[in-house]
Amino acid sequence: MPIVKEGLPFILIPLLIGLVLIFAGSGRILFIAGILCILAALFCVYFFRDPAIEITQGEGLILSPCNGTVLEVSENEKEKVVRVFLSVLDVHLQRSPIDGKVTNVEYKPGKFLKAMEPEAHIVNEQNLITIENENGTYMVKQVAGILARRCVSWVKAGDVLKTGDKIGVIKFSSQVDLHMPKNIDIKVKKDDKVVSGVTVFGTIS
Repeated sequence: MPIVKEGLPFILIPLLIGLVLIFAGSGRILFIAGILCILAALFCVYFFRDPAIEITQGEGLILSPCNGTVLEVSENEKEKVVRVFLSVLDVHLQRSPIDGKVTNVEYKPGKFLKAMEPEAHIVNEQNLITIENENGTYMVKQVAGILARRCVSWVKAGDVLKTGDKIGVIKFSSQVDLHMPKNIDIKVKKDDKVVSGVTVFGTIS
C-alpha cells in the first residue's frame, strides 16, 4: 500500500534501530526492544497509508476533506462548519472538498490540546487552506492535537484543484474542519463516519 512521504522517517528510523538491536545486540532485553521498534515501524506504515479510493462524482457536491468521525455540525450568520476528529487509526491525509483555486494558505502556531477539546480548533496549531470557486469560499482547517505536532500543507496560493486532490497531511491524531458557504445543504451529522473524497458533506442548495 502506498504511504505519504512524510511518514518515511517514522518508518525507517525505528525499523533500522529494531534490526540493529535484534541482529547486532545481545540479550533478551535488546531483542524485545528491537521487536517493539519494528512493531512501531509497522504501525507507522499503517498510519501513513495512502489507500486508493474512487472519488465520488456529481454536480454541486462538497466532499469530506478527511477520514474520521464528525464531532459537530454548526452554522452562524456567515457560514456552516463541519468538524471531524481523526483518531490514530484513521487515514490522515486530506483532500480538496471541491473544484477550485487555492487563494490562501495560512499557518497559525498554537497549543496542542486534545483534538476533542471544544476550544482545540481555536487555540491549537493549525493550517488554514482557503479554496474558492464560482459557488463560494471554502476553508479546510487542519488542526493539530495532543499527539499531532505538525500540520503539513501540500498546496499553495494559486494552485488549481480538482475535487479529491490531495492537499496535506496531519501527523497523528488530530481534527479537520470544513467551513462552507451558508447556502450549503449539509448531509452529515454528529458521530457519522466519513471518508476523504468519498463521503458527501453537503450539496449546493
